[in-house]
Amino acid sequence: MSVVQSPKSDYIVFFITASSPEEGERLARALLEERLAACINLVPTVRSFFWWEGKVQEEGEVLLIGKGRLDLFPKVQDLVRALHSYTVPEIIAVPLTSGSPDYLRWIDDTISPPSR
Repeated sequence: MSVVQSPKSDYIVFFITASSPEEGERLARALLEERLAACINLVPTVRSFFWWEGKVQEEGEVLLIGKGRLDLFPKVQDLVRALHSYTVPEIIAVPLTSGSPDYLRWIDDTISPPSR
């Protein structure tokens, strides 16, 4: 099986939490419609514990897991900030260090061309 590996990845997996399934679906559809992600998985139930306003909070949330490219991540952040209900939404990314060449090609074929 062939795998593409690179020390500096052009591909990312990104994570966004949302307050409800409806908000998560709205964000996922917007990111896909704008071709800023090739795929979004929506994990329907996560329990989040976090510091906010000086104390530990606990909330039920949904988790979006997106696959895309690093060059488009600033646009992902801008779109999510514009649509999200949170003051400080989680919008984080990690590099994809390896992957099937067919899958990575599919990401490229699915989303916007690089902004280089």
